Amino acid sequence: MESIAHESRKTAFDITKVLACIRRAIKPYPKAMLFELAERGFGSVFHQVCACILSVRTLDETSLKTSLRLFERAASPKEMLLLSVDEIRDLIFDSTFAGQKAPRLWEIARIAQGSPGGDIACDFESLTALPGVGPKCAGLVLGIACGKAAIGVDIHVHRVTHRWGYTKAATPEKTLRELQAKLPRKHWVEINELLVPFGKNICTGAAPKCSTCPVLDSCEQVGVSRHR
Repeated sequence: MESIAHESRKTAFDITKVLACIRRAIKPYPKAMLFELAERGFGSVFHQVCACILSVRTLDETSLKTSLRLFERAASPKEMLLLSVDEIRDLIFDSTFAGQKAPRLWEIARIAQGSPGGDIACDFESLTALPGVGPKCAGLVLGIACGKAAIGVDIHVHRVTHRWGYTKAATPEKTLRELQAKLPRKHWVEINELLVPFGKNICTGAAPKCSTCPVLDSCEQVGVSRHR
């Protein structure tokens, strides 16, 4: 690892160009879990909400495997309601806090089954009213399952945009509001899709790979003291 001397002069930051570079750079890496699930046919609001809950405090690799195992057994709200909470817990055993998540998933299935069309409404208020669903999951579900312009700010989006100097907020919740005010709407959904693999594999939390980063010339490297 090397100490980093921050450049005093950087190329003007153009978010569209930056994201285009990242789009190319992440091609070799696994996709963000919820987007991967949608490509595999699990793109309904119900699927995406359940998978997002499973992803909380759990690695993407584990969450993908756990979600697929759950949906193989119960791919619809009706099928999930045929399971007991204990059976759901056993299916999601490798997700962190499985004992807390299982009753939430059963309750979400009950709500979805009783909703028009047998799925949850595509609006922020309905989603955040569900047990265990916060602004991050709601934003991701709105973008992926509902096709609406929405931003899902997880730790990667929060950290990377702050490191660039593009956002300055101290929390993901405040970063969301900052991005809503300045990020072009055409990038609202894809910023999570791009920055999850980018943050996991290149712009990592500790000792980011600045030496191979495709956007180093624009990045302010805020908070970076050492890099690879």
